[in-house]
Amino acid sequence: MTQKYTTSRFGRFATWASHTTGHPSTFILAVLIILAWVVTGPIFRFSDTWQLVINTSTTIITFLMVFIIQNTQNRDSAATQLKLDELIRSIENANNSLLNMEQLNEKELEDIRLGYLRLAEEAHKALRKSKSNK
Repeated sequence: MTQKYTTSRFGRFATWASHTTGHPSTFILAVLIILAWVVTGPIFRFSDTWQLVINTSTTIITFLMVFIIQNTQNRDSAATQLKLDELIRSIENANNSLLNMEQLNEKELEDIRLGYLRLAEEAHKALRKSKSNK
């Protein structure tokens, strides 16, 4: 998704951050930072403060990235659902009751799933029957 479609500041920031952190050069930078930390170990005599620096840094970065990743995934998931809804809506004889089904509760979803399992079993039986008749 490009930034021009995202309107909230956080959405724009999350998009930028997810693209930036997912770039290979960012990974290389992270590896270099870790190597620099390892190299400085003997200088700081592997002190508790030396260890605390990397632990605190990685904890803070991980904590913040969880929210950025979740925001990006939420937007991607919503876009995917809308695309699937459009495909269902546009297919003749499609079951339009499946549109927006991610809003259903667990029992409703399970009932629909069981209905499709029954349809699949009937189709398998019909296939086996047609093969045995040949």
